[in-house]
Amino acid sequence: MNRPLRHIAVFCGVLTLALLLRATWVQFAEGESLAKDEKNRRVQIEAFSHPRGDIIVGGKPITGSKEVSGTDFKYQRTFKEGPMYAPVTGYFSQAQGATFLEGVENDVLSGDDDRLFIRRTLDMLTGEKRQGGDVITTIDPKAQQAAYKGLVDLNARGAVVALDPRSGKVLAMASTPSYDPSVFAGISQKEGKEFTRLSKNKDKPLSNRALREIYPPGSTFKILTAAAALEHGAIDDIDEPTGAKAPYKLPLSSTTIGNDVTGAPCDKASLKVSMQWSCNNVFLDTALKVGEDDMRETAEKFGFNKQQFIPVRSSASSYPDGLDKPQTALTGMGQGSLTSTPLQMAMVAAGLANDGKLMKPYMVEELRGPDLSTIEKGSPEVLNQAVSEDTAGKVQEMMEHTVEEGTANKAKIDGVTVGGKTGTAQHGSDVNDERPYAWFVSYAKNEDGSSPVAVAVFVDPKDMNIPREEIAGGKLGAPIAKAVMEAVLDD
Repeated sequence: MNRPLRHIAVFCGVLTLALLLRATWVQFAEGESLAKDEKNRRVQIEAFSHPRGDIIVGGKPITGSKEVSGTDFKYQRTFKEGPMYAPVTGYFSQAQGATFLEGVENDVLSGDDDRLFIRRTLDMLTGEKRQGGDVITTIDPKAQQAAYKGLVDLNARGAVVALDPRSGKVLAMASTPSYDPSVFAGISQKEGKEFTRLSKNKDKPLSNRALREIYPPGSTFKILTAAAALEHGAIDDIDEPTGAKAPYKLPLSSTTIGNDVTGAPCDKASLKVSMQWSCNNVFLDTALKVGEDDMRETAEKFGFNKQQFIPVRSSASSYPDGLDKPQTALTGMGQGSLTSTPLQMAMVAAGLANDGKLMKPYMVEELRGPDLSTIEKGSPEVLNQAVSEDTAGKVQEMMEHTVEEGTANKAKIDGVTVGGKTGTAQHGSDVNDERPYAWFVSYAKNEDGSSPVAVAVFVDPKDMNIPREEIAGGKLGAPIAKAVMEAVLDD
C-alpha cells in the first residue's frame, strides 16, 4: 500500500473510532438525560400515549384522560370543576407543560415513578397499556366549594386556605379569578391562543394567590405580635393596661398612627381589649417592646422566611432583619416591610389553635399505584413548637373574645367556640390611592377543645364595586371563613 492510501486508511480508522466512542458516550453517559429531555419529541409522544392517573378529592377523581385524534399525542388531560380546583391540580398541557400537583407528582401520575417499575414491566410483558398512579389529596370537597364560592360571590381577587391544625392537612385552597385547565390542555392553535390570553390577563388568573403571592398581612398579624409579647415576657397579663397612648407616635419620627374603629377604647388599653377592637397603638408599642430580634424569631417559628413545600412550593413570607425602631413597630400591626402568603397566615392561626404546636402543612394523603397499592402515605409532622401552650391559650382567649364581643363577630357559629381576627392592610407607594387589602383568620373548636379547622381569607377589592369604607376583613372575609369552618364541622 502506498503512502497516501495508508494515510487515508488511518484517518478513516480514527474517524470510525471517534464515531463509535461518541455513539457509546451518547448511549450510556447521556442516554438517560436525552431520553428525559422535555424537547425530545419521542418523550412527549410517550407522555401522552396512555391514560394518566387521577388526582382524587373526597374519594372522587377531579381529573381524567380522553382519547383525541389528529395528533401524535393520543390522550389529553381533562379537569372536572377546573376553576375551583386549579390551585390544587395546576394544569397538564400538551403544549404548556405541567404545574402544581400535576407537575410535582408527574412521575406517579404518568406511571414513570421508579416505585412502579415492576408494574411497568408486567404491562410490557402482557401487552397492557401503561397506567399511571393516583394522587389522593387531603382536600375536603365541601370546604373547597365554600371557599371558592365565597370568593366568586364577591367577584374578588383573593385566596382562601384552610388547614387542620391537628395534622397540618390542607382542607381547602382556593384562588380567584381562576381558570379552567381543560381549555388549553391540547396543542391546537386555538388552545395556544387561550393560554396566551390568560397569561396576559391583568387579573392574573393563572397565579396561585394562596401560595405564590405575598401581601402585607395587616392586623391579622397582631395575633403573632401578641404571641411574641407573651412568649418573651414583654407582657404578662393580657388584662392589664399597657400605657400605649392613642394616637401613637412612631419612635424617631413625627408620624402618628390612629385607630380604624371610631370610638374604640384604645388609649392605654390592655392587650385583650386591643385585640377585641384591633387597636393599632397597643400593637405598635408591643412590637417595639418585644424588639426586632424576638419578633423575627417568633415569626420564623411560625414559618416566616422559609419556603413551604406541601408538596407544591409556596413563596416565602418575610419578616426582614435590619429593621429600625419605627419599622419594627409597624410590623406589630402587620405593616411596613412585612409580607405573607395566605398559607402562612393560615399556619399562624393553626399553630395557635393547636396549643402552640405548628404542624407541617401537606396536601397529599396518599400516592397509589394503578393496582390500588400504596406507594407512599402522607403523615402529620411537627414543624415547630412555635410558642408555649400557655402563650397559645392566652392568644386563643383573646381571639375568641374578639369573635364574641369584637370586630370578628361575623364569624360566630352557634354552639361552636370560634376565635378570629380581622385585618385591613394598606399597600402601595401611596396608601391613600390604593384600596386596602381585607384579611380574616380564624379557627373553630370541637367540644374537647381541639381544633379541626383554621382558615385564612385574603381579599383584594381593587375592582370591587364597594366604597372604600366598606373594605374590612370582618365584612368581606369573615363570612367566607365561617362558611368554610361550617363545611368542615358538618363533615
